[in-house]
Amino acid sequence: MKKIFLLFTAISFLSSCELDREPFNSYTQDKIQEDKEASIEVLLNGCYAQLKGWSDVMHRVGEYPGDNIMIRGTSTDSFYSFISYQHVTNNGRLSVFWNNSYKIISQSSDLIKIIKEGESDAVDQQLGEAYYLRGMIYFYLCKTYGRPYAQSPETNLGVPIVNGLPADLDNLTLPDRSTVKDTYAQAINDLKKAESLMNEGKTAAYATKEAAQAMLSRIYLYMSGTYETPNQEYATQSIEYSNKVIASGRYSMLSRNSFMKYNTYAPDAPEQTETIFAVKQVASEFSGYDHYYGIGGMYANIQGQGWGEMYASAKYLDLLRKAGGKNDARWAFIDPQYATDAAGNKTEAFRFIYDVYNTGGTQTGYNYMQQPLKRNPDGSFYITIGTTNYNLTTVNAAENQYSIVYEGKTYTGEKDYMMLLNRVYPMYYITKCSLQDNDSHLHSPIISRLAEMYLNLAEAYAKKGDYSNALTNLNIVRERAIIGGSYTSLNSTNAVQRIDEERQLELAFEAHRGYDVYRNGQTMTRRYPGPHLPMNDVPATSLRVVQYIPQSEINAYPGTLTQNP
Repeated sequence: MKKIFLLFTAISFLSSCELDREPFNSYTQDKIQEDKEASIEVLLNGCYAQLKGWSDVMHRVGEYPGDNIMIRGTSTDSFYSFISYQHVTNNGRLSVFWNNSYKIISQSSDLIKIIKEGESDAVDQQLGEAYYLRGMIYFYLCKTYGRPYAQSPETNLGVPIVNGLPADLDNLTLPDRSTVKDTYAQAINDLKKAESLMNEGKTAAYATKEAAQAMLSRIYLYMSGTYETPNQEYATQSIEYSNKVIASGRYSMLSRNSFMKYNTYAPDAPEQTETIFAVKQVASEFSGYDHYYGIGGMYANIQGQGWGEMYASAKYLDLLRKAGGKNDARWAFIDPQYATDAAGNKTEAFRFIYDVYNTGGTQTGYNYMQQPLKRNPDGSFYITIGTTNYNLTTVNAAENQYSIVYEGKTYTGEKDYMMLLNRVYPMYYITKCSLQDNDSHLHSPIISRLAEMYLNLAEAYAKKGDYSNALTNLNIVRERAIIGGSYTSLNSTNAVQRIDEERQLELAFEAHRGYDVYRNGQTMTRRYPGPHLPMNDVPATSLRVVQYIPQSEINAYPGTLTQNP
């Protein structure tokens, strides 16, 4: 039993960190009482430090299963299972996510047990931060390993609720997974307690009352059911908590120009008015390894660092074009890599996506085609593919949209410039997770920001049938991104599409999309180029919308830990 105890505590409870002057296990209850505020600060810093490794996997497991990104080819890295939906039980990244999650839960639980509330405002704030971190982690664990709330939360399994070590360590047996409903209840109770205790207006690098309210807004939205069968009680509560954050007056939407530099601001920078909570990264702790193997390093090569092997998907790019042509502020986070000659000149080109078929005539996917643009004597455009010339027909010249008839089918494409290719894919770099303080791929992963609160309101009001209020809140986000792009109406026939598209556009590359589709009972469609089996749609009922618990954690667990099917 001692061996099992050490295995479990090694991953969950004895979590020293870079910010600790002494390891966590040297902080006995007597020592904490000697200098309570200072000791608690060290232990809280340990929890925040664990978020750094946790947030890397949090981003990948939330973003990669979605339809905002594509990768240039298959990969042996365990993150590829998030993209391919070919889940494995020995995913090392998920082990890091599980381990760091329970380290944070354990350390915050020990603080909660040791510290008595009401001693001082300062101690209550610290205690509230511990509750926030624990509640937030339970929610993220449950939405990763537990099925969407709309699918039988009373019977589907969430994660084990283990709030610190039990008293009897000699006969240690920990509980199996709680239900999704009970895991959500644990997260809600912790976050409401956090809301009641926190009283300081700290920066977005720390938990605050508003951070707890923002997370409650999201949790209740996740519980609000699908658009077809909404739970209006939970939609109402999501509205309540979104409005609490907004009414606090602590945050404001960045201007359009400032938002286009959102990725360059640290969460506690003076210019940053929109971020509610983020996992702060600082340059002194961000190594060269991090610039290549961290989140941003996969999305771009910047300042000579990063692999730049994962790009904005054709679906996301088309959504940007549909939303506002080239006028959408969110283009600021997409950096196309153009080919240039020795003098730095670009070559005009036409680019489109065409269907790919196997020898039996069955469609197997999609691919890009780009060729230099040529002009006919009458000024119209054409391109040459192989030895055949193909004339282009104007669709929308102002938006550079033209069509081509290729292999018997008409495709619409874009008049642009020749782009650099990685294998056969144009390199649309993503910079939203890079360039904090103009430092390559330094990035502080976002947990909550104000724009999400308005989008939560739009969805929750729509689920209540209040399309007037839904439209007002949706347009707050949309008008910032697209000058003159606000919708004039919202109703039962268009609300779902418009709200979901705006949420996808605004929150892309912030680890929302992989969950948003499934919690609303929808199907993930990725009908665009890439190695991800684009013809295979993933419905919300698929077993693969949730991750396996790492087998190593099941083996080390002192008790039964039921695996996902």
